[in-house]
Amino acid sequence: MRELLRENIANLTPYSCARNDFTGEAEVFLDANENWQDFVGKPDANRYPDPLATQLRKALQDVLGLAMSKTVIGNGSDELIDNLMRCFCRPGKDSVLLLPPTYGAYRVFADINDVTVHTVPLTPSFAIDIPGLTKFLEQEKLNRNENGRVKLLFICSPNNPTGNAFDRSVIEQVCSLFDGITVVDEAYYDFSNKESAVSLLENYPNLVVLRTLSKCWALASARVGIAIASEEIIAVLRSMKYPYNVGSPSQDLALHALSQAHQVQKGLALIKAERERMERALSQLDCVRTVFPSDANFFLVRVGNALAVYRYLLDRGIIVRNRSKELHCENCLRITIGSREENDRLLAELSSYKEEQDA
Repeated sequence: MRELLRENIANLTPYSCARNDFTGEAEVFLDANENWQDFVGKPDANRYPDPLATQLRKALQDVLGLAMSKTVIGNGSDELIDNLMRCFCRPGKDSVLLLPPTYGAYRVFADINDVTVHTVPLTPSFAIDIPGLTKFLEQEKLNRNENGRVKLLFICSPNNPTGNAFDRSVIEQVCSLFDGITVVDEAYYDFSNKESAVSLLENYPNLVVLRTLSKCWALASARVGIAIASEEIIAVLRSMKYPYNVGSPSQDLALHALSQAHQVQKGLALIKAERERMERALSQLDCVRTVFPSDANFFLVRVGNALAVYRYLLDRGIIVRNRSKELHCENCLRITIGSREENDRLLAELSSYKEEQDA
């Protein structure tokens, strides 16, 4: 890992904030230049949050089985993606590898960090092209030098926008092929029946798994992302992240959600049941060509004219996403699974849609 890290990150002396220096019990806190006054009536709103989110990581260990020593909390998964690029990729030299169609933010963060993007597209059925990936990585090894190499490979599983998850055996094959850092983004993992890549960490120290509380745990506004990796990678991520990157209100919301795990599981079961119902119902609509199998809380749906259907729904107060510009996604809409009432309204409007309106 030392060879993969940017030299300045490997040699970084981390900033030590007041809450890093003292972690015990006290009655008078005069160490962090905080305002002692409370103007909003919220406990500890005037105090800095725990920079390591210790209680939250302990709850993640207890509820989700994610070892505290192997986790770091981010301001959403997006911060963790950005930090991984900052840790490993030298601007203007190193590169990342994406498997499109996939989550668009990977490319955006690469562009922000002046990191080149290479691609090995998924197959038209949205599978990882192992022969194509093997060929690319073999060629990349021959061409790499001190002026740059591929440092990170991103796999979104279940994938956004396609909805399908990849078998653990396929992800393991990718980890064995690639000698950089493989990042498996499991934002939608809870909705899938596939085994998590976390189980591969013991054998693959070059693996990072990302999770979030935004989806299944219904905390999109709190911005709580989780990176799970070797203790060595986690130590680096902790050393270079912003000192107070996740505020106390977000940590408290996350702790409360984790304490309600039984209710969350009930909610998850409702979404999965609606997913099955919606797959059947959407497949029967005249305007729908294909409903792609989904391991997530959304469907990728191919219609006759995606732009026309999108505008038709928008005029009726229903917003979906047109993903037609993505590779292999011509005339495809991404539709989130909402409440039963919301889903019924969508189905009713699509049932009334006439394709002659496309002309």
